Parts: sequence; structure tokens; C-alpha cells
Amino acid sequence: MTELLTADALEAALRDVGATRYHHLHPFQLRLQSGACSRGEVEAWALNRYLYQACIPQKDAAILARMDDAQLRREWRQRIIDHDGEREGEGGIAKWLKLTDDLGLDREDVMSGRLALPATKFAVNAYVSFVKDRSLLEAIASSLTELFSPMVIKIRSAGMLENYDFITPETLAYFNKRPVQAKRDSDFALDYVKRYATTPELQRAAIGALEFKCSMLWAMLDALEHAYLYAKPWPDAFQTADRGQRQAAE
Repeated sequence: MTELLTADALEAALRDVGATRYHHLHPFQLRLQSGACSRGEVEAWALNRYLYQACIPQKDAAILARMDDAQLRREWRQRIIDHDGEREGEGGIAKWLKLTDDLGLDREDVMSGRLALPATKFAVNAYVSFVKDRSLLEAIASSLTELFSPMVIKIRSAGMLENYDFITPETLAYFNKRPVQAKRDSDFALDYVKRYATTPELQRAAIGALEFKCSMLWAMLDALEHAYLYAKPWPDAFQTADRGQRQAAE
């Protein structure tokens, strides 16, 4: 891309990134929502995904600290409130812990991150470093995976409720508000990117940032699929009770 795109063409390019690179296409995601995962694999997904959920307010705080405009900060800080809540027990992270609680996982194990796969830790750290080290435009553009998350949330939630008898609507409470929040946040971030990506170089950087974010989410699922379906987890990582049973059956 060497010529300046129109705002609409830039939006189309960003949406194409999601259409071709977002993790709704990943085999593990397809297995998860279709009921093909074992309970242990669902547990491993929830435990590892917690690290990503927990990093969201941290990366948003890093972005917030770089904003000079007060109105921009007021808009962005709502993201932190959504995940941390106004008080203990509220917010998206607390609801994710409700999910892991219902799956029978120990909270300290989940929150400490000590049982997460190494690749999960590397991916999450890379994302936080990205928003700290790259331009503000790139940091904001990386959040545009929220353009595509409402679709995935709807399909995932419906599939999990239909296919897993250990999943209830209360277990998936985290996802109730996320489509509305994600649309609000992605509308704001998309408008920002379209307004401030004013050169071909800046537009390429914004598209590249979204590609990076998609690759980070994809890498997390790659690690889960490899560890819990084809190989075995890192020795210090979460070990599923049903893995040995599946191997014995094979």
C-alpha cells in the first residue's frame, strides 16, 4: 500500500484483517463452540484466557497514560472500569473468575497465572509491551479486534450452552455485556484511527497493529491446541484430568 486510502477504504482494509485473521477461524475456537472439546480443554482455555482478560485494564491504563487530551482520556477510562469494576466483585475480570469457579478451578491457581502455558504468558506480555512501545495510533488500532468479537461471543456462548452440560448461563455471565461494550469501544477506536491515520505510512501502521493483535490471539489458541490435543502441556502448566483417559481410549 503506497497510496493514501480514503476513510472508507481504510475501514474496509481493517475489517478484512478481521475476516481473514481473527480467531473465529481457528480450529480450537471451532471445536470449543461446537462441543468437540473435552471438559479439561475447556478448563485449560478458561484458565489461560484469564491472563489475557487480566491484562486488558493494564494495557488500557498504559494507553490512557499516553493521552494528552482530557476528553480522550475520559472516553478511554471506561474500558478500565468495565473490566475492573467500580468495586470488588464487579467488572469483567470478576465475571471471568465466575466462569473459572464454575469449572471447578482454584482461584489462586487461575489468578497467579502459574499454570498458564508459556506461550500464553509470552503472548500477553507481548501485547502489553506493544501498546507501551508503539505509537498511540497503533496502540488504539490494536484494540480493533473488538469490531469482530460480538459475532464470536454470540456463536461461542450459544454453542457452549448447547453442547456442555457443565456450562450454564450464569457461568457465561462475562459475555452478557461484552457485545454492547465492544461495539461502543470499537466505534470510538475506529473513528480515531480513520481520523488520525492521515498518511499511507500511518495507515499501514494501523493495519499492522490490528494484524499483530489478531496474531497474538491466534498464537494463544495455537498453544492450547498443541498442548492439550496433539502433544502435552509444559510440565508446570495446567494438566487436564481427561487427557490420560482420552489417550487410553485411543
